[in-house]
Amino acid sequence: MTETPFASQPGNQQNSPAGGPNQRGAVDLSRLGAQQAGGGQAGGSWVVEVTEATFDRLAQQSLQYPVLLELYSPRDPQGAEVSSTLVEATNEAQGRWLLGRINVDVETRIAQALQAQAVPFVLVLLAGQAAPLFQGTRSAAEIRQALDQISQVAIANGMTGRAPSQGPASQDPAGAAEAGQQHQQPAADPRFEAADAALERGDYAGAVEEFDKVLAQTPNDPEAIAGRAQSALLARSLDLNPEQVVSDVQARPDDVEAQLAAADLEVIGGQPAAAYERLVGLIRELRGEDREPVRLRLLELFSMMPAGDPTVAKARRALSTALFT
Repeated sequence: MTETPFASQPGNQQNSPAGGPNQRGAVDLSRLGAQQAGGGQAGGSWVVEVTEATFDRLAQQSLQYPVLLELYSPRDPQGAEVSSTLVEATNEAQGRWLLGRINVDVETRIAQALQAQAVPFVLVLLAGQAAPLFQGTRSAAEIRQALDQISQVAIANGMTGRAPSQGPASQDPAGAAEAGQQHQQPAADPRFEAADAALERGDYAGAVEEFDKVLAQTPNDPEAIAGRAQSALLARSLDLNPEQVVSDVQARPDDVEAQLAAADLEVIGGQPAAAYERLVGLIRELRGEDREPVRLRLLELFSMMPAGDPTVAKARRALSTALFT
């Protein structure tokens, strides 16, 4: 491991745990099946270059999904490999988190506020709170192991939002940062201000109501439909006890509510394909009106994914087949 100090930072060396943020209460989803790759815009980038002017907005975004922060210096020759791994892993995650890159040679005040003494320095922002992941260079395997913890910690904090793509992907950190600068998060849509405010204060049921008001005016708005579905999932997640969900679904495989809860947990854990397969299989076994709540839940979960997502397309075909058998 090597670290590159930068002259603008006085003080003692900060020790950052390589093992990642505190995982107290994190959910072990291994019993619900192997993790599937999350959906997202194919070829998209989830990397932005952070400045002092955009940092507060980025911190607000961490209320909905994790934000990874990479403090780097172009003067650090060994940091480029770390940056490339972070960019590659972030784009593969397709919105599970957003990567914000901070050039400490330019954004010295941000570096000071985050108490960074050397680069690379990587943190994760959750609900506006920063937790260090690691400091100094790491191998690609070590970096990915640390990043694997982000989704679990997000689940433990009740966050299931996905970051929007920031533009076309680039495996070159400089290119990715440039793309991020050119495709900054668009201004907030005023139609969703009330829903966004409810989400920020953790009032997920209230957010559902606000999205319903938007949908009353524009019933087919895909953004509002997706926002409502995400808010509803967050509201349901407050009552989910992962161990109890697993126990219930194993003890009562024919219980529709238990299966719906298990599907929610799989989606929260980044396993949408497993959730779809579970609910389509349930529909095959049900008849008549008993199918309708499951079908509606599937459509709701579908709406949270980007248009054209191949996992959703496959599940929709399976659903159509199941409904006509």
